[in-house]
Amino acid sequence: MNSPAEPHSQGKLNNHWLLSVWAVVAAFGAYFCMYGFRKPFTAAAYDGLTWLGFGYKTVLVTAQVFGYMLSKFIGIRVIAEMKPENRARTFLLLVGTAQTALLLYALVPTPWNFLCLFLNGLPLGMVFGLVLGFLEGRRVTEALTAGLCASFILADGVAKSVGAYLLAAGVPQFWMPFASGGVFAGPLLVFVWMLTRIPPPTASDVEHRSERAPMTRTERRALFWKYATGLTLLISAYLLLTILRSVRADFAPEIWQGLGYSKQPAVFTTSEVVVMFGVVLANGLAVLIRNNRRAFFTALGTAFAGFALAGVGLIGWRGGWLGGFELMVLIGLGLYLPYVAVHTTIFERLLALTGDKGNIGYLMYLADSFGYLGYVAVMLARSALQTSENFLEFFLLLSAVVTLSAIVLLAGCWMYFARKTRAGH
Repeated sequence: MNSPAEPHSQGKLNNHWLLSVWAVVAAFGAYFCMYGFRKPFTAAAYDGLTWLGFGYKTVLVTAQVFGYMLSKFIGIRVIAEMKPENRARTFLLLVGTAQTALLLYALVPTPWNFLCLFLNGLPLGMVFGLVLGFLEGRRVTEALTAGLCASFILADGVAKSVGAYLLAAGVPQFWMPFASGGVFAGPLLVFVWMLTRIPPPTASDVEHRSERAPMTRTERRALFWKYATGLTLLISAYLLLTILRSVRADFAPEIWQGLGYSKQPAVFTTSEVVVMFGVVLANGLAVLIRNNRRAFFTALGTAFAGFALAGVGLIGWRGGWLGGFELMVLIGLGLYLPYVAVHTTIFERLLALTGDKGNIGYLMYLADSFGYLGYVAVMLARSALQTSENFLEFFLLLSAVVTLSAIVLLAGCWMYFARKTRAGH
């Protein structure tokens, strides 16, 4: 896969299969390492600490997510307008800022160090869009992006496990996140360098998937309003999905404890490995579907299937024929199948199908910004639920509401785009 803009003499990769493997490893590794700067703090319980009547872990998670949410809104413009040559240096600048915030988190006394986690989340929310920019607009984008998405499925559990092991080794809970960032810093530099060696899409890629270019404010507005109804339905379902996914991720210790899995750090990773393989396989195979319209609606069907699996898990748990581990795996599959379908295929094939000028970064950050806004609202609303038992019940109720609501929204989205894209495609 060699682009005229990237000749052999520049030392870029040019073999099709080598490039694909290289790109997957680079994207997976870079985003995987980013989680080492974001998630390990959630492995600590912060028992006995409160602020203004709120449990301190809820305060910390909400502060970081609020910063992450603002980052997504900022990213609607920044990522959409980002020039390819600036991606790598921006990536390192953002992660370096996040690690500095973790150092301050260790040094600033409670309760004011929660502000440091806000500063930690503020830069990290734009990292995904930078990595995605290296992968989109290619005939194998689904496979490449599935590999990228595997990173945040697996990394979420691994980062918590690393945090838990550091705590068990005697690292103080407020120093543990900074120590974890140090563990991931070296590999991060290697993977970012690998990203810089990926050439741009070829002429064949552009022919099949449309050209991806930075977008002006006018172009962003025009794209949204052209498909406003369908995008609103899809983003609403994604909002609910993001809320539940984030609750499951950030409060995994409390949920697992409520299910009877206390003091087992490895369970965070074990459950997510199962989820990762199922999700990556299902979504990565979309690359085999050449027809853009068929691939788009297949991805919507994958999202439906995901929520159906989550429903089966909830029914099985309530009925007593599924255990806690199986429940978490099925809900994980149910959440990540649609979540990854949006990242890998739905927006990618929508642009390829319509031929409209745009990039996935804009659409993803439009969806993510509202998704995390909803998550912040939920975290504030559930602050009264402090025990692990109550939190488990809250999680199960939220899972049921999200599953049913998202299925209705996706049905409306399907009908809208079926009518909108029927002619000429």
